[in-house]
Amino acid sequence: MSIHIYNSLTRKKEEFLPLNPPKANIYTCGVTVYDESHIGHARSLYIFDLIRRYLVCRGFKVKFVRNITDIDDKIINRARELNLDWRLLVKKYIARYYEDLEALGIAKADFEPRATDNIPDMIKYISGLIEKGYAYNTPSGVYFNVRKFKDYGKLSGQSIEEMLTGVRKGSEESKNDPLDFALWKASKPGEPSWGSPWGAGRPGWHIECSVMSQKFLKAETLDIHAGGRDLIFPHHENEITQAEALTGKPFAKYWIHHGLLTINNQKMAKSSGNFITIKDFLTKYSDADILKLFFLSAHYSHPIDYNEAKVEETKQALSRLHILMDKLAKAGLRGGWFVRAKKIKEIEGIKAKFFAAMDDDFNTPEGLAAIFELVNLTNKNIENKDFVLSAKCALKELLGIFGITLSAKRGAIDITDEEIKANIAQRKKARQDKNFELGDKIRKDLEAQGVILEDTKDGTSWRRKL
Repeated sequence: MSIHIYNSLTRKKEEFLPLNPPKANIYTCGVTVYDESHIGHARSLYIFDLIRRYLVCRGFKVKFVRNITDIDDKIINRARELNLDWRLLVKKYIARYYEDLEALGIAKADFEPRATDNIPDMIKYISGLIEKGYAYNTPSGVYFNVRKFKDYGKLSGQSIEEMLTGVRKGSEESKNDPLDFALWKASKPGEPSWGSPWGAGRPGWHIECSVMSQKFLKAETLDIHAGGRDLIFPHHENEITQAEALTGKPFAKYWIHHGLLTINNQKMAKSSGNFITIKDFLTKYSDADILKLFFLSAHYSHPIDYNEAKVEETKQALSRLHILMDKLAKAGLRGGWFVRAKKIKEIEGIKAKFFAAMDDDFNTPEGLAAIFELVNLTNKNIENKDFVLSAKCALKELLGIFGITLSAKRGAIDITDEEIKANIAQRKKARQDKNFELGDKIRKDLEAQGVILEDTKDGTSWRRKL
């Protein structure tokens, strides 16, 4: 079965046919390193890493590029606020960004180019646009002449009149039209700058992505360009415009945009305290799988609202996965399960549902539903060794595609398995002696340490809670 993707450019779902199969290249807009990354960034980072992982699973040889914007107005302004050299600010937050990636279990891209390392290429690109008559130089910088590009607005679906609404020309700018956008900005006193044919300055934001995507993917037409829905206009619209003006070729075949994240139905804003960094989340919950499952619960293209009730619901779902995997581990299925696992019709049917969902524009809620269908079925067949061996194999495969590791330390980190078993034995004896008060105390003490006891007809089992 082929993969179909909703293409933001054509506004319809299309079969994914890269230009040079089985090779497939992806470019996604990365972070601007002036502050801590937040859970909105985490959604973008995770979703596109998942899409890469799924395409590899389906046999594509993926080359993945995710940039780092390390010079722009936000960086300059933040450094000024902190009275800090902008390079030190950038160094600090690039390090923090990579810490977040590692903590989330998200792989680095094949290339993660920084804007400041590629300025000569941007200057060459801008020179080409000037030569073709699409750009012009002024005292405040070099601008792209939007009205010369007849397809401007094709990604956002806006007319020139609609785009002009809310657009203003800054008093320091000398561009010809309010819609014209900066390719190169002349430096102001005290700002970082690089030499160019148009004087000292720095590149505009949009030119970075056109240049670095084509350079590192070695292609004038990308297979997939990805990013947040908030980047469609003006950022992605301007990327298309300058790239196609220069090459005369389509800039990207497929455009994928993820929906935005809100917190308690409000836009994230530091000023209102409605802001959660990746580090804040992991400090509170200590498990990246919770955040990943939360993201998986909504289709990537839809908005998603973060709230504590939803997080608690997600924790319970993750707990179900841990409980089943603990049961399988205790059933002696640690070694050799993959080799000995047999194909079972019901399990293969659930896997088929998972892949059909993911082939349909990466429908993670449906894929997740298939995984929990398998969890339920495995619990019902827990005494069937062939079934649980095959189920564990399938769960490892499907959870691996989602990047769910189940590896976070849970609950009682200071009490060993042996100590837990000794407490259970002591509780058993206390109950046999009808010392129910002591038995209840042992249960409560273990629960306080993050251990849940479950009494069954076959005895007492235990698990560590999230």
